Amino acid sequence: MNFTRLTAPNLALLYREAAEYYDTLPAFATRIRSNNWKPVSFRELYQQGRALAEALIELGVAAREPVGLLADNRFEWILCDYAVQLCGAADVPRGRDVTDREISFILAHAGVKVLFVETAALQDRIIAMREQLPELREIILMDPKAEAAPGVHRLYDLLERGCILRIEGSKEVEKRVQGIRPQDLFTLIYTSGTTGEPKGVMLSHANMISQLEHIEMSFGCTDRILSILPVWHIFERVFEMLAISRGCCTYYSSVRHLSDDLLQVEPTFMGSAPRLWESLYEKILKKVKTQHPIRRALFHTAYFLSHYYRESVFYLTGRHIDTVGHSAFYRWSGMVFHALRWFILLPAYGFFNAAVLERLRQVMGGAFKASVSGGGALPRHVDQFFNYIGIPVLEGYGLTETCPVLAVRTPEKLVIGTVGPMIKQTELRIICLESGNVLYPDSSHKNGGRGLRGEIVVRGPQVMKGYFRNPEATAKSLKQGWFHTGDIGMVTFNDCLSILGRCKETIVLSSGENLEPVPIEMCLSQSPLIHQCIVLGQDRRHLVALIVPSLEGFADSGLSMDSLEELSKEPEARRRIQMELRQLVSTANGFKAYELIRGFSLLSQPFEVGRELTNLMKLKRHVIADQYEDLIDYLYKEGH
Repeated sequence: MNFTRLTAPNLALLYREAAEYYDTLPAFATRIRSNNWKPVSFRELYQQGRALAEALIELGVAAREPVGLLADNRFEWILCDYAVQLCGAADVPRGRDVTDREISFILAHAGVKVLFVETAALQDRIIAMREQLPELREIILMDPKAEAAPGVHRLYDLLERGCILRIEGSKEVEKRVQGIRPQDLFTLIYTSGTTGEPKGVMLSHANMISQLEHIEMSFGCTDRILSILPVWHIFERVFEMLAISRGCCTYYSSVRHLSDDLLQVEPTFMGSAPRLWESLYEKILKKVKTQHPIRRALFHTAYFLSHYYRESVFYLTGRHIDTVGHSAFYRWSGMVFHALRWFILLPAYGFFNAAVLERLRQVMGGAFKASVSGGGALPRHVDQFFNYIGIPVLEGYGLTETCPVLAVRTPEKLVIGTVGPMIKQTELRIICLESGNVLYPDSSHKNGGRGLRGEIVVRGPQVMKGYFRNPEATAKSLKQGWFHTGDIGMVTFNDCLSILGRCKETIVLSSGENLEPVPIEMCLSQSPLIHQCIVLGQDRRHLVALIVPSLEGFADSGLSMDSLEELSKEPEARRRIQMELRQLVSTANGFKAYELIRGFSLLSQPFEVGRELTNLMKLKRHVIADQYEDLIDYLYKEGH
């Protein structure tokens, strides 16, 4: 099936083309209340964005000027983005949960003079710290129901003013749009700072347009996109731009309303993060445990059949991960085995798929085609579960610095354990960590460098211009046009990229052994007793772990406590966690002796976004190490 895909040299012209081509089709929809959505058409959105842009120009927003945008997912966010792009400026976005320290650093560093804020509470915080922001001239309140403080503009007042300017014949927007160059910034996104101060990533119109041209996503104007990730993050943002370019309607949701909105909207696609699938996986298994024994047996039988049936289908269609380069005899033997297994399982699978698994798939609304998971590694067992029950999860890979997509699975290349092939016009190198030599592609190597692990280095039209006002950081990351991601990976023998860890996350023990903590943490996360964990051990003799136990998991296992503080002090809880560590992270499960956890502590409070976690739920390792420095030292001192 062919899908319309609009292209333009910049986002402002893309917005205009979408208005002309898709006209009255719904572009975005806002949740008013349960089962009640307010849509806005492509043409109406463009007209409102153009009017607001006229008002911003009158307010003094200059071409290529950074404009602050502090808000979460809502219609007014995309309206403000339209306006900023249409007046030839670049937005500096961040979520509502931004800290005062981040606000003062980002707005001052970017030189923001005009700032959109979502809520009255955020408005008041900005006013209170006005002295720290000498360049800030104007504040615009987005929430139409909130009361604006003296001197603060209301968004819809400016929109009304812009409409008047258009009626009076103002064409300033058209002049600005004509002056936009492909290399002009459309956004300046500050990284969430897993290490040190945030860095401002400069992304151009050309960066985003290349994503719209080269990402292969089969959706069109009849599809519905559910937006749940932070809208200011580049991963969710590219999804919104793809939807605009292809005439889809985007529905603004939130994690709190996700279950209801999946059933009401019946989305066909959505961007997602690994934690969403982990949470859904845990809820499904928890619900299964509470059901009648016959229903439990039906579920486990259905998943058993589906697992092996789908595994054979994946093998027969070349969608199984191959990291070693099997011989022709091995491959043909596998084909015979999987063909026989597929044939034997087909009748039983067909029945249980329709009778049991279809009910599970209905949790996504009934029309779901696929989701792209990004922002972190998807645990292997969770990845397998959803893809095997028939909910396609197309894991992708990228960074803010690459706008963001470098590689993504497609239905044809849905290889579990990988993030799929590189997208078009993206060059990939795998660099040896020790010598700096190119391991892939290497024509002198019989396999071209496939199966060799090293740092992922990329070059392509999506790579950022650099870090704003930070030439030192830019020089470290961008070398002769190649961006050094800091991630470790390999190219599989079916030409997909597999992510193995982070260079900066690599732990070097005092014995000189190098190891990656993420696979260990992902293994531990499979335990229903463990809610969150982090593995530590840099320059130490062995590994230790800080673990946030799961109240629900322990309650299900017969140990019910009222709080994490109470649970963390319970000797029986510690004994059970110790058993989990020994069973999960063991040499029998493929871990090396130096990768075993020799000590741990149970924490009395969870890791939270804005404190120990980034907005995409990544661990801020340096923050956690600093926060729990005394506890970590105690673990090593006492040998716990």
